[in-house]
Amino acid sequence: MLLWVGLGNPGAKYAGNRHNIGFLAIDAIGDDHNFSAEKSQFKGMARQGVITSDGRPVKVLLLKPMTFMNESGQAVQQAMQFYKIPLENVTVFHDELDIAPGKFRMKTGGGIAGHNGLRSIRQHCGEEFHRVRLGIGHPGHKDKVHSYVLSDFAKAEHGIRDNICNGAARYADLLAVNNRELYQTRVTEYIKG
Repeated sequence: MLLWVGLGNPGAKYAGNRHNIGFLAIDAIGDDHNFSAEKSQFKGMARQGVITSDGRPVKVLLLKPMTFMNESGQAVQQAMQFYKIPLENVTVFHDELDIAPGKFRMKTGGGIAGHNGLRSIRQHCGEEFHRVRLGIGHPGHKDKVHSYVLSDFAKAEHGIRDNICNGAARYADLLAVNNRELYQTRVTEYIKG
């Protein structure tokens, strides 16, 4: 089984925030591939399903931690332990300040650039998990970062946001068979239209 985690903060107040694009991407994947309804599990909201790739079914657990961003690792650790999922089968979808809006990058391990959700997962689970970095851009000065990530996407950004999430869902079959490079390429092409 694979574990795909979307990072965000729970509650209507944060639903449209840039920081919650990980939640939005996970929702799009679950909806696009007819996953089960969400249920409260592992300090989060979980959905299960199967993505068929190259004729073979791959079981995937989607998880949105409901612990707030800085405690995301607790939920991920619980899901990993319950299903005995190794770290190399974990992929985390998260917002990335250092990537322009509408850009999409894959990465395994490495630095966390001050992202509290990634820090928590690293502390609870280890470093070498896969990451889907969803670009939201940088506000220009570090003093503005907190309010920027906790603000909603501007109306002009809705198309880009939706394209990232829809592309992530459409090509999830490539991610399911660990073809991360082609996944990045196909989603990037989809975003560009």
